[in-house]
Amino acid sequence: MGGQYRITGDKYPRMRRPRRRGRLVLMMVASVAVLGVGGWGTLQLIDVFTGGGKQAAAAGPKADCATKASPSPSTALVPKPAQITVNVYNATPRSGLAKSTADELKKRGFKIGDVGNASAQWDKKVKGTGVLLGPAASLDTSLPVLATQLTGAERRTEATRKGTTVDLIIGTAFKDLTAKAAADKALAALSGPAAPTSTASPKACS
Repeated sequence: MGGQYRITGDKYPRMRRPRRRGRLVLMMVASVAVLGVGGWGTLQLIDVFTGGGKQAAAAGPKADCATKASPSPSTALVPKPAQITVNVYNATPRSGLAKSTADELKKRGFKIGDVGNASAQWDKKVKGTGVLLGPAASLDTSLPVLATQLTGAERRTEATRKGTTVDLIIGTAFKDLTAKAAADKALAALSGPAAPTSTASPKACS
């Protein structure tokens, strides 16, 4: 065709195909950006109407922080006088103490078992007001209840002893049972509801 179409100089004609590719890439980037913004907006709307995960997560520690109170196990096990059978034994040289004491305990609601003189193991060997004796399980149940009726009495248990009956062994310092009004007050305090025990950690509530 001759030399009339030769390209001279340092400028070359632009190709149209690269321009199309550039526009296509630009359109794809714009589409992705629009979809991303739309998706983010949708998630925000869902969070607004459902409360979002943050609110649920925030409720967790507060719920765990709530104080969990439980009553003292000892108060739940304290029996009533009518559920306790008491043997009354006299370990002093004074006669009639076992019967009169048993009669008064019966008036106060206790069940009475054996009444009489103490065995040789205890006779004239109890220096205080008395000894309250029972099986190991009675240490935190029957004995505290019986102790409200005789101030200063010593509490003892026998590991090999069976059953639920407890003994009141009258000592040489015994004069009388605790006054009924004072005994009733002590019994009410023993059997009343205990203050709730918190199981929540202070750090969890901060």
